[in-house]
Amino acid sequence: MRLLVLSGDEVHKHLTARDCRDLMREALLALAGGEVFLPLRTVVRPPGLAGLLALMSTHVDGERPSFGMKSVCVFHGNPERGKDAHQGVVTLFDHETGEPLAIMNAAAITEVRTAAVSALATEALARRDANVLTIFGTGTQAKAHLRALADVRPFTEVRVVSRDPANARAFAETETSGVAVPITAFSDPEEAVAGADVIVTATTSHDPVLFRDWVAPGAHVNAVGSSIPVAAELDPHLIAAASLWCDRKESLVNESGDYLRAVEAGVVTEPDVRGELGEILAGTIAARTSDAEITVFKSLGLAVEDVVAARHLYEVAVRAGLGQWVEF
Repeated sequence: MRLLVLSGDEVHKHLTARDCRDLMREALLALAGGEVFLPLRTVVRPPGLAGLLALMSTHVDGERPSFGMKSVCVFHGNPERGKDAHQGVVTLFDHETGEPLAIMNAAAITEVRTAAVSALATEALARRDANVLTIFGTGTQAKAHLRALADVRPFTEVRVVSRDPANARAFAETETSGVAVPITAFSDPEEAVAGADVIVTATTSHDPVLFRDWVAPGAHVNAVGSSIPVAAELDPHLIAAASLWCDRKESLVNESGDYLRAVEAGVVTEPDVRGELGEILAGTIAARTSDAEITVFKSLGLAVEDVVAARHLYEVAVRAGLGQWVEF
């Protein structure tokens, strides 16, 4: 048996933001169409360890079946060591025999697919004339979202805010050339979101960084930094005031700290969740209803997204002879 191994550099080279957006559309439509078996993620958090291990598995049925799992460690102290906070592998299996087909860099796939899903959400939910983007955070996801979202809305201004103003300044200096849009660093988060049309929260914060009173009517928010029940980036009152969308409702109500804190505060209940992004893409639920409506897309990250991306990379590698192939 031959096993494909793809590095992070190879993933980035062969999984473009635009191609990944199409793949994520396919994955979310399959989910909306009932073609995906998707257990909730299993989180292993050993006492005293400065991180966690998440196991995310799925099977996609239909015309292009896929079977696989992402095993990813999240260590938020890694950026201080010059490493990505996400470390792990996506494993792809043969859907008929169970034989392992490929092992791929999970951090790279997660980076590209998360931003691609947010781009789909922004395309579906943000106002057509949205032109001011504010990003909370300066890490891997902040950079990926800047590139991915610039492809779906004609932004004329980008603002970045970080708990470390030096990081925001460095982000503004280094990332402007990649999108040809002026980027301004802010130290005051309220000032950074004043009048913003699209807001991305891509932080490691366990407590809210974005509040209802700061967000202008008609804004769209992509909340991507938290995927565990004990962490939330959004004020519960913002969740309550907005039309709330998600990648998957079952994941939202079980895993999202943003949603669960709003429930605990008594300002949101499950019927308040408008629906899933795949339902918008399938045309079964209408998206934005007015220019004044605030919309929030809560991204949890789904195994189906990782595995569909891995299947695509595997097919590309087989055709072009890419990556390392080892006897297994």
